[in-house]
Amino acid sequence: MQFFGATEINPSPPAVTASGNNAHMIYIFNRNGVCLLYREWNRSLHTLNAQQDQKLMFGLLFSLKSLTAKMDPVSVEKVNLGVPQLPGQGCSFHSFRTNTYKLSFMETPSGIKLILVTNPRTGDLRESLKYIYNLYVEYVVKNPLYTPGTPIKYELFNTTLDQYVRGLG
Repeated sequence: MQFFGATEINPSPPAVTASGNNAHMIYIFNRNGVCLLYREWNRSLHTLNAQQDQKLMFGLLFSLKSLTAKMDPVSVEKVNLGVPQLPGQGCSFHSFRTNTYKLSFMETPSGIKLILVTNPRTGDLRESLKYIYNLYVEYVVKNPLYTPGTPIKYELFNTTLDQYVRGLG
């Protein structure tokens, strides 16, 4: 099955790159802001509890999406800040970088939001986020035991995701 023009998912994870281990955290939110998955790998500092952290991240995404839509230099019709937009509407962002991390973002047409926080030296992760979304579809959405909107707790998905993310360069 193909999503976003990507190739079929290979059941075996991609080979680990030499640099690897650049990922800090991943979040997967549904369209309602419910965190379906939160995983961390190389996060050394914890300043908030998990629930506060997830709310803060979703709020950041909501604000950035609103800001990019408001600042769109080509759209004549400007929406008010905070007004929800359908996926694909208006201007959007893919990533931002600070001196300590890079946040990469992808929103699917169904409203699933994938956020990957990595080392600031990490390159463009759009294709990686598409691959992770394809893993989500194959191992979670197509699972007849999965109830949409509930946290993701499938060992095969988690193992495959871990192997893939640990190999990001």
